[in-house]
Amino acid sequence: MHLFIVEGLPVEAELRRKFGPAHTYDFCPAAAPDLHARLGAADVAFDLRSWPELHYEQLRQPVFYDTTARSLAQLFHEEKPPLGPVFGFCGLPTLIDRRLLETSLLYAADADKLAEVCAALGTEFRTVQDRVGLVTPRIICMIINEACYTLQEGTASVRDIDLGMKLGTNYPHGPFEWANAIGLARVYETLECLYQDTHEERYKVCPLLKTMYLRGQQFEV
Repeated sequence: MHLFIVEGLPVEAELRRKFGPAHTYDFCPAAAPDLHARLGAADVAFDLRSWPELHYEQLRQPVFYDTTARSLAQLFHEEKPPLGPVFGFCGLPTLIDRRLLETSLLYAADADKLAEVCAALGTEFRTVQDRVGLVTPRIICMIINEACYTLQEGTASVRDIDLGMKLGTNYPHGPFEWANAIGLARVYETLECLYQDTHEERYKVCPLLKTMYLRGQQFEV
């Protein structure tokens, strides 16, 4: 298959690892003047922009949208329905290259098409509810947020919290390592959108995390 990926350079290596060398890839900047021509050659597209716009092209190829910070229902609210099938997926850095591709559906009738496309991509998948944060990003970002509250209170250091998480849960990263790898801006955006969607206190952004995001900082791990 020929994969067309808009604004995917930050996760290029991860996408190539996930889907493998059997496919061809076109990583296209959103501002590329030949975006439409390049899109026409695609078998499947991924739109990783902050506000995905490929649906305005009314293309017929299957399109995956990163629905970490907004659901497909939000994306297509009061919009013309897409001509081709559209799927949500977890596009956060570090959470793409896993055995199961985490996906969601706008229309339940597209479930068979999703299975067909994932088979062609060579990946197993799991369909979850079309909700902000899907499942894994919701859990990971909440863990990062709770770790920030612990750090803010002075209960433990960055190193101790990271080490405790890895030893205690066998996670591949500690919460602060994971926050840096995902990007504090993406973590902050996901938590903000989760809080607006649910108004649950567990998703309310820790002031320390917000301050570091606003300053463009990372954790010293």
